[in-house]
Amino acid sequence: MNTLNVGDKAPMFKLEDQNGDVFDLAQTLKTKQVLVYFYPKAMTPGCTVQAQNLRDVKTQLDQLNTVAVGISPDAVKRLTKFTERDELNFPLLSDEDHKVADEFGVWGLKKFMGKEYDGIHRLSFLIGQDGTITHFFNKFKTKDHHEVVLEVLNELAK
Repeated sequence: MNTLNVGDKAPMFKLEDQNGDVFDLAQTLKTKQVLVYFYPKAMTPGCTVQAQNLRDVKTQLDQLNTVAVGISPDAVKRLTKFTERDELNFPLLSDEDHKVADEFGVWGLKKFMGKEYDGIHRLSFLIGQDGTITHFFNKFKTKDHHEVVLEVLNELAK
């Protein structure tokens, strides 16, 4: 796993969201910076807490000129259910073949309850409007991810 870091150019991607629309990173960066957060699986406890907290701070993200997008290997249909169930207010993107996760270096070997498997590592990237990664989030708990993100965004806005 060769994870991207601060200063790297983010891979430009287009992925289908929970509504079947195409999210185009390059297009979005023309007007806002983007928080790309990778999560393992929709509607699981940790992923739900993380998404709900980002939902709840959307107004603050908007004020800081930031769009949050979640990426997982889930199918669009599952993302639609997740969005509806939890009233999420930001794009969830389907990366079923984990191509984008590979490009960001977040797909790799994981261990859970004694088993090893390949999957998405829970990591986030703040991408500036020039397409460069301005912050890499790798030290957070699902329940405080939104607080860590807001702290960095507020610091960068000074």
